[in-house]
Amino acid sequence: MSIGHEMRRLRAEHDALATLSRILMDLVDQPDPPRPTELCSVRGMLRDTLVRHLKCEDWVLYPRLKASGDAALIRMACEFVAEMGDIADDFEVYDSKWTEDMVAADWPGFCHETRAVLGLLAIRIERENEDLYPAVERIGVAEAALVAADGQGRSDNFQLSATRQP
Repeated sequence: MSIGHEMRRLRAEHDALATLSRILMDLVDQPDPPRPTELCSVRGMLRDTLVRHLKCEDWVLYPRLKASGDAALIRMACEFVAEMGDIADDFEVYDSKWTEDMVAADWPGFCHETRAVLGLLAIRIERENEDLYPAVERIGVAEAALVAADGQGRSDNFQLSATRQP
């Protein structure tokens, strides 16, 4: 799969995460909890989208940057990996803690923690969109030039595959 395709998919997932975050924020801005099924549905979609997105970054994006040979890109990848581990762990703790019963028992506490987690996620998405993804897209432009120069229509050194793991 081409880097352009992967980046479009990652950006679309960012858009989906932002939309789901806004929906969840609308729910937590209410004075009383919504129906449990409504809250569970939104949280489930957010969790599933986030997990899928993180796996793609962990298995495809970060290994690609680390293998780029560019010291700045390698450093950036290492920094983002370290930061994302904390955010992923924080989200998992948050998601596990706030069962339906816990939400009903402490709606204000759930709302407070939800705002905090979604705030961290929003910051992360913004940083990826502004810093990380443009760097990856520059790699894609360079790869396209290599492919064109190679004349083979592909570049074995830069093959992007969602099934390849580090």
